[in-house]
Formats: sequence, C-alpha cells, structure tokens
Amino acid sequence: MSKPATPHAEVDHLVVAGRTLDECVTWCEATLGLLPGPGGTHPLMGTHNRLLLCSGQGFARTYLELIAIERGKPPTRAKGLKRWFDLDDESLRATLQREGPRLIHFVARVGDAQRAVQALAGGAPGIDRGTVIEAARDTPAGRLEWRITVRDDGQRLMYGALPTLIEWGAVHPTDSMPVCGLELVSLAARHPRAELLREAYGRIGLAGVDVQRGPPDLVATLRTPRGLVTLESQGH
Repeated sequence: MSKPATPHAEVDHLVVAGRTLDECVTWCEATLGLLPGPGGTHPLMGTHNRLLLCSGQGFARTYLELIAIERGKPPTRAKGLKRWFDLDDESLRATLQREGPRLIHFVARVGDAQRAVQALAGGAPGIDRGTVIEAARDTPAGRLEWRITVRDDGQRLMYGALPTLIEWGAVHPTDSMPVCGLELVSLAARHPRAELLREAYGRIGLAGVDVQRGPPDLVATLRTPRGLVTLESQGH
C-alpha cells in the first residue's frame, strides 16, 4: 500500500487581535499607514474582523486579519467551548488591554483540513490541532465558505507559532480585495522547541516560514506605505 502524500500548506493570513475592533483600526492606521478594508462577523465565535490584502513574493493569496470579540454578541458555540485564537484567554486579554493590538497567530491554507489534522496527530508526539468545523458568511463578492480547525479550549498552541488550518471553498477572500500597498515580506517563528515546530511544519507541508530556537515569538515583516514594518507576538 502506497504511503499517503504529505499535505501541502501555505500561509493564508496573519492574525492581529485587539481588545476592540475600533482599537485594531486605529492601530492599523498608526502602524501600517493604512485603513483596513471591510470584513464580517462570526456569530459562532462572537467575533468580527476587518481585512487587508498583503500578498507578496512567496506569499500568494495572503491577507492580514484584524479581529476582536464583538461586544454584546455572545458566541453561539456550545456552552463551555472557547473562542478561536485564545481570545478567551485572560492573560492574552490583559496584554491586549495593556499594550493594544498585536500579532498573535497565523493561519495556514490546506487542500484537505482533516487530512492535515491527522498528519499532525500522527507524529511523535502527536499534536491535537482541534476539530474541523464549517463556517460561512456572505459578502458582496460572493459567499465565503471554509473549514477551519478550532480546539475546544480555543488554544493556538506553541504561543501562536503552530498555525490554525483552513480549507477554503470556491471563493477566497483575496479574490475581491484591492491592492493597498501592503506586502508580506517574511514570516519567522521562534520557540524553545524549534525541532518540534519544524517537524510539525513538515507534517503539513508548510514551507516559507523560518523556524529558529529562542524565546517564543512570531515575527512578520511587511512592506507598507511607511516602509518596512516588523510585527512581533513576543510570546503572547
């Protein structure tokens, strides 16, 4: 019996979280010199977002997501299940309140999310990337449908350096995003267990993200109207 082919993953989007979406917009204008485009709401998670195209060489169909909990809109997810991206984590919430919006995570695009989850779980040690759930929202350019991994506890894992996995339907958000002068130049991850992180990237076929040993950090360099800007998670 032939061995199953290794999944193929690409960087889909960067995740910048804030205490509120208004704070994210203010941060975006001050840091990147750009006003983010429209986004949408996620009733299942009680969150909402705004988006900017940041595709660049080696990072095709890539965008920046600004995301926050939508006040007054509790998630419709089953009671006891946490929001995605650690947005219910008290330590992360305290950081966002104290220091403002910041890069916290990235999402990798795969052709088959379930197979990629199985590839992560099949190593030693196995990694539980979470359940593959289905989501959708309507946009002026068409209906977005996707399958995404979310753990019941909402954890990003490895301080955000292990990507959430997403499998898009026929329409991708970047299909209708205008060029805005933002470009992802590089993405790197630092972690004390660099070997494990590098192995996990290999299991899902993710290339183009440099992995180094060191204190936890996710580092994205972007070309902006104001020149090169570096965003860091700094272990949050």
